Amino acid sequence: MPATLVVRRAGYAPVKGTRHLDLDRIVLDEQGAVGDRAWCLVDTTRARVLRTVQHPSLIGVVARTHGDELELTLPTGEAVSAPAPASGEELTCDYWGRAVGLALTDGPHAELLSGWLGKPVRLAAAPRGGVVYADPVTVVGTASLRDLAARLGREELAAQAARFRATLVVETDEPWVEDSWAGQEHAVGEAILRVGGPIPRCAVIDHHPVTGEKDVRLLTALVRDRPTNSAGEPMFGVFATCVRPGRVDVRR
Repeated sequence: MPATLVVRRAGYAPVKGTRHLDLDRIVLDEQGAVGDRAWCLVDTTRARVLRTVQHPSLIGVVARTHGDELELTLPTGEAVSAPAPASGEELTCDYWGRAVGLALTDGPHAELLSGWLGKPVRLAAAPRGGVVYADPVTVVGTASLRDLAARLGREELAAQAARFRATLVVETDEPWVEDSWAGQEHAVGEAILRVGGPIPRCAVIDHHPVTGEKDVRLLTALVRDRPTNSAGEPMFGVFATCVRPGRVDVRR
């Protein structure tokens, strides 16, 4: 039987790049967390999906779903809540070098976010897994977060797992033990995960998970202390796939 992991945090962002939500439960299936990155923002003139690392102010935007409505709230308090119906326009965009077919939407969301970003963007519905970098689930251990916080002398970082936008934060006693889980299966709630390789990190982690402001040099610290890939990106956490779907409840 696979080992059971205790889940301390779970979350995702309904609109790619917006605030990583801290949820009490999620549902996992073969394509990841249900509701994760169901929408994304598109620069239609360049046929590109907006990336968080290039638009960190998106982190300050809170996206939530209520039935068939998508609610967006800016840090200013300005908000919209409305359906985001398909406009009938299809656009194939580049996402990390691969083509992804997206359905552009109508509704007030694009206008709100265009004003916030200072550039015209469209909200698009994405196919499940379409705007996901690699495997659909990401996992970080609590001991790794505590170790990183201690190394930097920033105790608050241990409670800021959302910087890493992990699907699941699991209880661990040994820092970086998740590095050794490659190929293993672990139970999380009703679901079972198969752990893959390590996650390369970018400068998004240097931005505060609520405000989006750059407030710490985590990337530099990880480059100094952690293995890196051929591009010089440091590793933190692991990818995973869901091999048995199910609900995952958080134990606070």
